[in-house]
Amino acid sequence: HYTAVGFVLVTEPSGCGLLFILNFVSFSSGFCWANSVERKIYIPLNKTAPCVRLLNATHQIGCQSSMSGDTGVIHVVEKEQDLKWVLTDGPHPPYMVLLEGELFTRELMLQLKGSSRISGLAVAISKPSPAQGFSPGLKCPNDGFGVYSNNYGPQYAHCNWTVWNPLGNGLAYEDFNFPIFLLEDANETQVIKQCYQDHNLPQNGSVPEYPLCAMQLFAHMHAVTNTVTCMRRSSLQTAFSLNPEEVCDALSDYNVWSTLKPINTSSKIDPMDEVIIVATRIDSHSFFWNVAPGAESAVASFVTHLAAAEALHKVPDVQKLPRNIMFTFFQGETFDYIGSSRMVYDMQMDKFPIRLDNIHSFLELSQVALRNSSVLWVHTDPVSRRNESIQPQVMKLSLLSMGANVTLQEVSQSQPLPPSSFQRFLRAKQIPGVVLADHRTSFQNRYYQSMYDTAENILMKYPEGLSPEETLDYVTDTAKSLAEVATVVARALYQLAGGTGNTSAIQADPRMVSRMLYGFLIKTNNSWFQSIIKQDLKGLLGDELPQHYIAVTTLVNTTQLVQYVLANLTGTVVNFTKEECLNPEKTPNPEKEMYVYTWVQGSRDPNSTSRVPFCVQSTVHLTKAASPAFELKQWGSTEYSTWTESRWKDIRARIFLVASKELEIITLVVGIAILILSLLATYFINAKAHVLFSSPGDGGAVAY
Repeated sequence: HYTAVGFVLVTEPSGCGLLFILNFVSFSSGFCWANSVERKIYIPLNKTAPCVRLLNATHQIGCQSSMSGDTGVIHVVEKEQDLKWVLTDGPHPPYMVLLEGELFTRELMLQLKGSSRISGLAVAISKPSPAQGFSPGLKCPNDGFGVYSNNYGPQYAHCNWTVWNPLGNGLAYEDFNFPIFLLEDANETQVIKQCYQDHNLPQNGSVPEYPLCAMQLFAHMHAVTNTVTCMRRSSLQTAFSLNPEEVCDALSDYNVWSTLKPINTSSKIDPMDEVIIVATRIDSHSFFWNVAPGAESAVASFVTHLAAAEALHKVPDVQKLPRNIMFTFFQGETFDYIGSSRMVYDMQMDKFPIRLDNIHSFLELSQVALRNSSVLWVHTDPVSRRNESIQPQVMKLSLLSMGANVTLQEVSQSQPLPPSSFQRFLRAKQIPGVVLADHRTSFQNRYYQSMYDTAENILMKYPEGLSPEETLDYVTDTAKSLAEVATVVARALYQLAGGTGNTSAIQADPRMVSRMLYGFLIKTNNSWFQSIIKQDLKGLLGDELPQHYIAVTTLVNTTQLVQYVLANLTGTVVNFTKEECLNPEKTPNPEKEMYVYTWVQGSRDPNSTSRVPFCVQSTVHLTKAASPAFELKQWGSTEYSTWTESRWKDIRARIFLVASKELEIITLVVGIAILILSLLATYFINAKAHVLFSSPGDGGAVAY
């Protein structure tokens, strides 16, 4: 607590005065003393998440601080009436507002945005989640990048027919010229409030006197204006500078995909071969950087997808099915369909082993965790259904319901598709397809693209007192529900692929669904995830809550974990040594080009602390999820996603006591005076050194 650490009066925000003296003294006394003084002055806030700047072809969104950070006197806003103090009445602007999570609304934020008296904002996360819902996303997600346009179903474009996310306030797509941080730790929030109450709280209507409690937020962004501008500047830096400093990076990662029957990825499959694609997205987003739990918007659907893939691979005759099935997990879909648009582009450019013409049908799992009763809604495209060759296939897809306590109901044929990856495929070719969702019209998810889209949002509940291992394997009602959906999907895919066997034997495992939900929503660092990854990837399993935000250059944790979970659920253990597994090209196996081999660390031996590693053979592959706009250098594209993320050097937050302007000036003047006197004294001593430091016996030579 700050009372235990104590405060030293500091003359921020000018950065002069006392710090000037401290820096001068530290030069002569050593840096350790200066560091200890800094620890007494500042209390760092370590559990925070910033709002950062993102850009697309036309504009910028997000937040940023000034180059040296923004500082302001803290004022706690617990009700809307408290805003009057920071916007008009308070005598010590600029203010750093600590805002309760329930008040973090578009209307209030626009009031703060229009005031010059605000230097920044810290938002305390609301627990429990706001009952009225909170979605900083758009009412019409990915508008303009789906299939509906002036040339294709114009009556459905821009959500004219159905507003999919009615609670969306668009806050995450606004541009703020001050920093905004999320306070994730209730203890740190309480420290700030205590400091405010001790120093800043007006007493009996009187104005609080200095010293006052202040906060400083650092989140300066290098990129400005739009993607076209930032990419041009980065290109110039790369071309003409020996030490280039790029200012932004394209949002990019990798899609994860595998096939039921192995294919040779180094060549194209036969034009006559038919493939059924089943797809989900694996990314989410919120107002704050890398705070994207995505329980309903992403995790529930891709966990259901994984469970369906496992159930299908257990069927004895799947390798003899007339059609192949491709399990696809798209990355970056939140940002105008990055992953799916790249896969379609690669298929069109013959850079992918499967062509668009090979696609028999398309089944997508959208948000599926918040079903009312036992109903799952089937969404189709009304435009392509007018095609006589497409309509019968879609009807067949719509009628595939195989029990498992789930009823498939088709929405009105006049209703368009919800936001979905399938729309990007329809832009390229009319393909029979359906999107399965728990909503008939608008989303049931009240926290779409929000930091509140957590395990609680999809009603995951555990009994108290369970150990981590017991929690990992505890089958929740949510897991049972999603396993039922996975069972229906697996049975439908089996029939679509030409299977004629008894589908009642195809059953998704609720225990495995529970494990995946626990790992992707609550704790990645669990014994099961540890056993299925490579030994050198242990860093994937952090102790923080899992987040599912797309990266800019490297594989994000979600992508790699989905890759290894899919390999574990659908692959087979082969009797390879470590050397053979890591270098399968050196083995005589004739099918080595059809598979991917992974040496995983395995589970712990019950009688020791060591693990028992093994080799997994699977058909799981990665392919780039980077918008074609950046490959084509069409940074202003309206066809493909153009989202980039600004670079930054320093993101941090801290609180301290700040002195009055008068004391700042006095301290600065005294500091300068001491410096001048020190310089004069040093000059005088140096000039008279031969007199001041000579000994009486130095007058002449000594003879011996």
